[in-house]
Amino acid sequence: MLKSGKIHQGDCIKLMKKIDDESIDLVFADPPFNIGYEYDEYDDRQNDEKYLEWCSEWMAHVHRILSPSGTFWLAIGDEYAAELKVAAQRTLGFTTRSWVIWYYTFGVNCTKKFSRSHAHLFHFVKDPKKFTFNAEDPAIRVLSARALVYGDKRANPNGRLPDDTWILRPQDFQSDAYGFTPEQDTWFFSRVAGTFKERQGFHGCQMPEQLLGRIIRASSNEGDKVFDPFTGSGTTLAVAKKLGRIFLGTELSADYQKYATERLKTIQAGDTLDGPADQIASAPSTANGTRLTAKGRKRTSEHATTQYDARIIRNGASIPKLQSSNKKVGSKTEIGVAGIIDAFKSTHNGFSIDRLISDPQLDHAFLEKCGRLGLAGTEFKWNTLLMGLRKSKHSLPPTTRKTRVSRSELDKYCFASEIALQRLKGKYPKSSLDAILCDPEKAGEFDLIAKTAGPGFTSPEYRWAALTIRKRTSNCIESSKNLPENLANLRLPRQKDINSIDLSALRKNVGLYVLQTDEEERLYVGGTLDLANRIESHRKARKIFGCVTSIGIVKLSPNLTTGIQDGLHSRFISKAKPLLNLKELAA
Repeated sequence: MLKSGKIHQGDCIKLMKKIDDESIDLVFADPPFNIGYEYDEYDDRQNDEKYLEWCSEWMAHVHRILSPSGTFWLAIGDEYAAELKVAAQRTLGFTTRSWVIWYYTFGVNCTKKFSRSHAHLFHFVKDPKKFTFNAEDPAIRVLSARALVYGDKRANPNGRLPDDTWILRPQDFQSDAYGFTPEQDTWFFSRVAGTFKERQGFHGCQMPEQLLGRIIRASSNEGDKVFDPFTGSGTTLAVAKKLGRIFLGTELSADYQKYATERLKTIQAGDTLDGPADQIASAPSTANGTRLTAKGRKRTSEHATTQYDARIIRNGASIPKLQSSNKKVGSKTEIGVAGIIDAFKSTHNGFSIDRLISDPQLDHAFLEKCGRLGLAGTEFKWNTLLMGLRKSKHSLPPTTRKTRVSRSELDKYCFASEIALQRLKGKYPKSSLDAILCDPEKAGEFDLIAKTAGPGFTSPEYRWAALTIRKRTSNCIESSKNLPENLANLRLPRQKDINSIDLSALRKNVGLYVLQTDEEERLYVGGTLDLANRIESHRKARKIFGCVTSIGIVKLSPNLTTGIQDGLHSRFISKAKPLLNLKELAA
């Protein structure tokens, strides 16, 4: 039996013969595609018959070494996808569970056909009735928006079928409700390009860690044995190690084996995966990019932002995560704090700590600086330490630029932030808002839920709204205790079909409302400065997800103070006990 926890150098077929029968729980294989790629020790230009025979031989060993409940994932290009699927099923006895399309940007440019921007991921199992598939694992499960946002009991736990849709530039695709959402079997993960932080440099065909993370989480459990016969840059084994699996690999190239082994030495179980979990949200929009003029000179778009404004810039999207530095320094506490302050000083652009953490662009610059300074720790720890400095006595750079977002502007999307925060608190009960925003993965989840509940705004806006809601919490509860008697005893409104509401009569009307499902389950109590605008937003969500069916409305006098409005809102939350309001807001 080949020793676990290492990469064995040599021919994969010869080495697999040394692996015991039924001893591996998960195999992921990304073999050469036989398209002429330049490997250092392999000829990627075999004739069809020889290549297919070779694939059948190594796949036969995969079938042999897999446990009775084992799983085999195969990544392959267009040229041989059909032949290998047939061979795996009809000759070797595998059962196909899924045929996933991995869609990526920056595919190889072609001149006489559409440029390729996908690969095939076949999900095979040895026993169709007994195999590992962790559908309930929250780290891989992406529910339909009906379930994720609204908690609707009618939600389909298996997601929905994929769209037969072409998306030309996913970076500019505004709605998360359509196309290439994570629950489908068309997956969007950016190819690991040469400029990416997670790029290893020594191997040209590197898989994204987040893609392997989804596969390994779904098809194995902690302590299971994961094997990759074509280790390459080592991503499969790196992710397996991070996720607490036993790993084992083979690699023909001595150089690749050496470099991948060095990569594994820098990784510990429990480390976060490189790359953004929410690929669409992380892709920068091209709307504000540069253009080439007729003479070939670059010209900035007329809509491009040339500098930060004191308001939140609406080009936001989460930035791909940086690799954490594990360099040891003299005194972690003192040097760490000094380094954090230094990184903040050079990147905060005059803004506050809260603004930096809530703005992915500013936070990216801060984390990148921490990495360059060689600080010990992870992105989460760097952000957390920075947040902790808000109340400390350390000398911090002054805030010279205020983030001012009016109440009327916040009113357009603050409800989405509250819903996202409440859903994540349910999923991560021990995580505060600070902990969520400091963790790039959880912050990405927050953004995705908020965008689903109230589409059309950016990550910085949703995150800043969440911070604002937290600041108002104590005031809301205090105000609810001092309401005038006629308002303190106000009953919850009667429900009406949400589509029957005449919006023209509610334009710019201040009010409260209660959203409800057709099963008379109260979902959300909202307060708004413009009932028509808010109901319009919920109607849009209903058209997409079909969950909200009725609404009860109470108009309020615009002369009521903000305190009374917030206090009444808090009192309504206490009476209605809705699913999606922050519990902290209840009186």
